Amino acid sequence: MTLGEKLARLRRENNFTQEQLAELLGVSRQAVSKWESDAAYPEMEKLIRLGKLYHCSMDYLLLDKPEEPPREAVVQKIDLSGLYYERVSERRIGNLPLWHINIGYGRVATGVFALGLSARGIVAVGLASLGVVSVGIASVGLLALGCLAVGLLAAGAICTGVIAAGAIAVGIFSLGAMAIGDFSVGALAIGRYAALGDAARGAVAVGHTEAEGTLFQTVTALTAADIQTLRRLLADAVPWYLRFFEKLFLLFLG
Repeated sequence: MTLGEKLARLRRENNFTQEQLAELLGVSRQAVSKWESDAAYPEMEKLIRLGKLYHCSMDYLLLDKPEEPPREAVVQKIDLSGLYYERVSERRIGNLPLWHINIGYGRVATGVFALGLSARGIVAVGLASLGVVSVGIASVGLLALGCLAVGLLAAGAICTGVIAAGAIAVGIFSLGAMAIGDFSVGALAIGRYAALGDAARGAVAVGHTEAEGTLFQTVTALTAADIQTLRRLLADAVPWYLRFFEKLFLLFLG
């Protein structure tokens, strides 16, 4: 087996693309391609770095010996920008790798499943994440979970979405210590149409200690007659496209 054949084999076994290996070594992708086709040979300094990266000896790389390198290597890439760790799946769905782990300053993980300080994908997990399902300190997605979350369904310390649940929640339907939206349930609930909480403000306001409503307000336990009145008032006030959220709010009234 030639040096080029060994280098190509080791790269594939460790899930590197030619572009990734070139970036790591500070050379062009064309240089890596020439090494693997035996059109050119790496400098000794590059060979030493390749040996350390692939956990194999110089004897294996340069001599025709039967020694086999380990099939699985722990990959830690080091460059001038600092430490980072990256692995990527060779299997792809469309233009995305099945999974991509890319942890390092200024680096973005992109894949069907993505994990990194910054991540984007179908399922994204990171300090900053963007995906259909997104989890992170700051996250944006259809389903977003994080300290700061924005999504169709959002949950977090501070969140906004169609349905939002958190310490501070803003949404069409919101639940939280402070809940603001068309329909709100929380300690302090402010709802355009309806609010339920310790202190409630809205067209329909149901509070435990304080309530301020333009159509209906109460700080006492709701009777069956009160609930029927609420249903009638909301049916008259709420537009048809918010009926789902109206019914969801009524579930909290018991």
